[in-house]
Amino acid sequence: MSVDNIPKIVISRLPVYLRALNRMVQNSQLVTSSHELGKALGISSAQIRKDLSHFGEFGKQGTGYQVEFLITQLRQILNLDREWEVAVIGSGDIGHAITRYQGFADRGFRVTAIFDSDPSKVGTKINGLEVQPADDIIKVLRERNIQIAMLAIPAEYAQSATDTIVEAGVRAILSYAPISLNVPDHVKVRYIDPVTHLQSMTFYLSTEDDLLTQPL
Repeated sequence: MSVDNIPKIVISRLPVYLRALNRMVQNSQLVTSSHELGKALGISSAQIRKDLSHFGEFGKQGTGYQVEFLITQLRQILNLDREWEVAVIGSGDIGHAITRYQGFADRGFRVTAIFDSDPSKVGTKINGLEVQPADDIIKVLRERNIQIAMLAIPAEYAQSATDTIVEAGVRAILSYAPISLNVPDHVKVRYIDPVTHLQSMTFYLSTEDDLLTQPL
């Protein structure tokens, strides 16, 4: 099946399955089932089987899935059977935290470059990496063939920075900037904006509060 024919929601669930399977390995579990996996994740077993069926048959009816085997298959599907270099754009609080985060290394990612346009930050070091000038983004990313970048800059600079990294060859962007980015079709963008998530949750909180305060 073509990559373009696989629903995005299916792709987004695969890392969730992988995370749960890795936890099972840590607990020395060898075999699991779609029912057990679904119960742990709050997803129906039928949905899990349907998601995995897009990529092949990984288990046997009555015996379930070999955990290690399924992990290997999911890592291959997600192109995690190699290490990906990542560039961080912006060395402020978020960029600083991302660069120091230790959870990337054992999951297939390594931050190898960080950039900033502030002369006072250029040349400083974060987690052993020297902050490089923003003017060097295209040169460095092309030389290292870096295809993944994280944007950790204010919204007003995000689009221009995006244009630069796309020109440099980046094809996957994780953006912390609270703005929607315009990119070519071949570039994938994912957004992390805590405020929008909080706002969507307060909708449910206010609804529950309204119900509690309604007169009997």
